[in-house]
Amino acid sequence: MSVDRPDIPLNALRVFEVAMRQGSFTRAAIELRVTQAAVSHQIGRLEDLLGTKLFLRTSGGLVPTDEGKALFPVLEAGFDAMARTLDAVTGRRQVEVLHVGVVTTFAVGWLLPRLDDFRRRFPLVDLRISTNNNRVEILREGLDMAIRFGRGRWDGLASEPLTEAPLAPLCAPSVAARLGRPDDLAGEELLRSYRSDEWPRWFAEAGAACPRLAGPVFDSSIALAEVAADGLGVALLPVAMFGSRIRAGRLVAPFDTAVDAGGYHATWPADRPPTSAQADFLDWLRVAAAAA
Repeated sequence: MSVDRPDIPLNALRVFEVAMRQGSFTRAAIELRVTQAAVSHQIGRLEDLLGTKLFLRTSGGLVPTDEGKALFPVLEAGFDAMARTLDAVTGRRQVEVLHVGVVTTFAVGWLLPRLDDFRRRFPLVDLRISTNNNRVEILREGLDMAIRFGRGRWDGLASEPLTEAPLAPLCAPSVAARLGRPDDLAGEELLRSYRSDEWPRWFAEAGAACPRLAGPVFDSSIALAEVAADGLGVALLPVAMFGSRIRAGRLVAPFDTAVDAGGYHATWPADRPPTSAQADFLDWLRVAAAAA
């Protein structure tokens, strides 16, 4: 049974799909290589033809309406299907850009040293990495995926675990020389992340009383590691991400006790099927993580 097809310009639908994915008219204009005014015009024209608003313009940026949210995944899947079919018809696959946000600790400690291997294996994926402090909004920031630290549960996102990252104290060798047992940490500056339960959980695992925590709070494990390596305190860190500093003798682990606080996960919007580039990247991540 055939379905009546509305007489809607394909270009206007494409502009809307890009604006939704990028989260702003400005970034959509950059991707489409047109002016921001042209994007705004096409969106306004589409809203007039449909008789409904697709975006609300607020001081905080674009906010899609319920109608826009309903339309987006259908259009995105349709454009992706057309691209795959065209590639099959022409017998070639074009280079596909993949934007991935990565928590800085994982980017520096795991991903970046392995990227040459990915690029050799998948030359048709133009992988573009941006780092963050684990707080990231995939669609609003124009990303396709994000790698973040946690328990693997994020609203509206599909996720796949990559590697576990138990936390243990790390410090400079000069500080470690003063530490014979966990209780000795009470006399040191305990550097903290924004996750306030980590030190109490570690002390409980070590069978020691957690001292009063009053040290500086950091939003980056990289910053924590640098301060600890300078001998200014003890940081609770995912040891596996700081192997280079440990091998260089800048950081040491004074105790064997570690606590599970989560792991690193690949995440993407649950209502968007992975593109060819995403599938390639996920396949490579699985193999690389299993071999690590």
